[in-house]
Amino acid sequence: MMIVYKRKKYSKVLSFKFQELLKADSRRVRYAAWAGLILAAFFLLYFITNQIIMPIITRHGSEFSLPNIIGMTIAQAEPVLMEADLPLEVTSEEYHPDKPTGTILSQFPVGGTTVKSGRIIKVVTSLGQKAVAVPDLRGFSIRQARLNLEAAGFTLGDIEWTSTDSLPEKVVVFSYPGSGTMIPYGSQVNLMVNQGPYQRTVFVPRLIGLSLEEARAKLEDKGLMVGLVSNVINENYLPETVLEQSEDAGSELLPGEEVDLVVSSTD
Repeated sequence: MMIVYKRKKYSKVLSFKFQELLKADSRRVRYAAWAGLILAAFFLLYFITNQIIMPIITRHGSEFSLPNIIGMTIAQAEPVLMEADLPLEVTSEEYHPDKPTGTILSQFPVGGTTVKSGRIIKVVTSLGQKAVAVPDLRGFSIRQARLNLEAAGFTLGDIEWTSTDSLPEKVVVFSYPGSGTMIPYGSQVNLMVNQGPYQRTVFVPRLIGLSLEEARAKLEDKGLMVGLVSNVINENYLPETVLEQSEDAGSELLPGEEVDLVVSSTD
């Protein structure tokens, strides 16, 4: 009887241990399953991140050569860049004597640089030719007028002379273009300068063929004077006949100016 009892007891012990082993195996299977799921999820996340998300963020594999857009207008450059998914940003504007308003003067990165889609392309555009007002130069000397023009971005052009009693000699009477006129930066500005009080001019008479005395009288009648008299041997004319005059007939001289003469001589 004792032996039977021990066998039953031993059988129960074996059954209990077997159940414990089964439970342990079941837990290990569950742990392994969870570990497999976690690992699979990790690899799936890695795949999605590396193959889908990161290419979207970095545009991996979409590198290309940036077009050169210098010289284009903004309206011309935008479609070119949009086709490559490159945003355009105007960072500054500058005056330029030769490039119309809106023309691209420089770009960054420069054309030919390897870029990816989404890269912002920064450009500097032209404001066109700068227009500046001509300063008021009336009453200034030529030297001071030149300095004032250069300070305003202009250069001195032609100088003409006139006469007026309202201003001192050798000062600017007016400029052309006139003061306040908006003209391109760097343009020439011409000056009209006072040469002093107005003096009436006289017309030189025709003297050729007259005798020296007749020519002298005619010049003095106009307020002019005989200047240098040269002799040339010419037996076809009476002695001291005027053959040449230094100022053409009809030209204008101021009273008191001289006219040189060439007269004939027989020896």
